[in-house]
Amino acid sequence: MYSEESGEATIVKFCVLASGSSGNAALLATENTRILVDAGLSMRELGKRLASIGETLESLDAILITHEHSDHVSALPVLARSKKIRATIHMTHLTAPDIGWGETAPVRLEPFQAGAALQIGDIEVQSFTIPHDARDPVGFAFEAQGVRIAIATDLGYIPESVKFHLRRTDLLLLEANHDLDMLKVGPYPWAVKQRVMSRVGHLSNLVMSDYLEQDLDAATCQLVLGHLSEQNNHPAIVNMMATQALEGRGLRTRLSIASQHTPSAVFQF
Repeated sequence: MYSEESGEATIVKFCVLASGSSGNAALLATENTRILVDAGLSMRELGKRLASIGETLESLDAILITHEHSDHVSALPVLARSKKIRATIHMTHLTAPDIGWGETAPVRLEPFQAGAALQIGDIEVQSFTIPHDARDPVGFAFEAQGVRIAIATDLGYIPESVKFHLRRTDLLLLEANHDLDMLKVGPYPWAVKQRVMSRVGHLSNLVMSDYLEQDLDAATCQLVLGHLSEQNNHPAIVNMMATQALEGRGLRTRLSIASQHTPSAVFQF
């Protein structure tokens, strides 16, 4: 059963620690296993945000990386060198060489092939390729104790292959990066605007809402929208478009918008 404030024992919990162009990270935890997805904040800030939800860097079992852009990996080299942190580090074979490890890659690095399935403690992880302008970007779908959680941010559009992996989710973290009108008149150089709007850029509010109207699994009880641009989007616009799309289908899916500056609620199942 899903609950943000449940008095019952929590089997699976999920929290977006940060989401946006300045840094991304999320925690997925069961009673036995803790996974950090991306490490786009400083090590100090990651520790601070984990502590705010009763977790620590030292308790992490694994760190999974979606792609090599700095807002997803900025703390990773420091975390990899820390002797206090025991977490294994997982990313694709093609992504690993693009991380600034220093002289050598960490011994705790366990690269995988995009599309591979992993077993980390009692959590099953399915990776899947996403369309983004990185070396080998992936999203993740997690299953634990009968709960399914998926993460798909930093993608220019949602191909059928990605839609397949987003089915049957109890919680979905999906990108809602920009409002097209705000982006077009905003401060970015035209070349950057073209990149953001491209099929290897970021999801617009319109594409996000179209997905909710046409493809979101009706069984999804919690939707978290993330990676909002602070220059080219606004939470009120995202909330309005998503709410209209969900209500148009008569879905009871709960809606939350992730922030760059503070962790989300801790979603519990």
